[in-house]
Amino acid sequence: MIGLLASEGRARSETLGVRHRIDVVVSAEPNAPVMERLRGSKGALSFTVRLSANSQESRYFGMLSPSFSDIVVPENASTPLVARTKIWEEETCHQRRGLPKVTVTEIKANFGDDNNGIEVSSINRHIGLRVPADELTPGIKLGQGSDESGSFYAVRAQTRDSRLNVDLKIYPFDCFF
Repeated sequence: MIGLLASEGRARSETLGVRHRIDVVVSAEPNAPVMERLRGSKGALSFTVRLSANSQESRYFGMLSPSFSDIVVPENASTPLVARTKIWEEETCHQRRGLPKVTVTEIKANFGDDNNGIEVSSINRHIGLRVPADELTPGIKLGQGSDESGSFYAVRAQTRDSRLNVDLKIYPFDCFF
């Protein structure tokens, strides 16, 4: 009985919290120039994500800059350019306070060789500046889903002309703090 009371007291002092992980998948639309002209070509891609994940126990604000080299443009448009990859994970369990705020602010890529290649330089629109040639549309809601890692909430950033997609999946994991 004493052991039961001790474990009950410990459970009351621990509060169910959450920590988040962000994974990315990069793909191209079937009608993307890279899929139409450069299947099988090699390339490189990088992008920038503005991330704000704040709670009483954990504070993070910054820019993530993942980059991927030696990408091979797939023969099939349903195959991603970059398979699911973890780009950020919280180390601290904290109170539930909503999802981290994420925005893809820039995508840069090059595929093919100098003579027959495609260069991508896409940013999102800013007040007071001209609309970018290959405008980046961030924050397209893909909604909730689940996979082998658990449940997630997904958002997409898409380039207007080059038709590249950066899908961010935010996974919440239960923990005690």
